[in-house]
Amino acid sequence: MSDLSVAPVAAHEPPYYAVVFTSVRTPGDHGYDETSERMEERVREVPGFLGMDSARTPGGLGVTVGYFRDPAAIERWRADLEHRAAQERGRDHWYEEYTVHVAKVERSYRFRREGRG
Repeated sequence: MSDLSVAPVAAHEPPYYAVVFTSVRTPGDHGYDETSERMEERVREVPGFLGMDSARTPGGLGVTVGYFRDPAAIERWRADLEHRAAQERGRDHWYEEYTVHVAKVERSYRFRREGRG
């Protein structure tokens, strides 16, 4: 039986937007896990937030993709004061480097094996 808690964000009706955050972490936690959980709670409250996929390679490259209905939703998240404070802590403590890409999604579809939920 498959673990249904491990699943990509569902396809949404385009157009919508993807914010791709790719990072390399510094050693140690320094409060990262707690802040990361809090940011996930906060972003879910943003009107127009559609979901998020996240993964980290054993070598340390992390990729988080947040999906948003429109640029206004992205701006609401970017302007969130708690998020801005977390970004500052990230630059000061958690990241060796990161890159952000914002892309308009023009096509979206899903495959799911029969019997997987």
